[in-house]
Amino acid sequence: MNTVATPYPQPLAGPGLAGASANVASLAAPLTGLQALSSDALMQGRKTVAISHNGTVYRLQATRQGKLILTK
Repeated sequence: MNTVATPYPQPLAGPGLAGASANVASLAAPLTGLQALSSDALMQGRKTVAISHNGTVYRLQATRQGKLILTK
């Protein structure tokens, strides 16, 4: 059986994302060119993080059931 390796773009990097390259999810495989960052790398042990996007601050929260909630 022949296997074909799918090339991925360079992993995300930046402040607070050290080691994130090890957390690139295999779930991105069917989505060509899309990078996936592990929620563990993003949350870094916290239950809630603030994300600034286009001048608006959003809150990303992990629930006890393991789900994520993004609120404005």
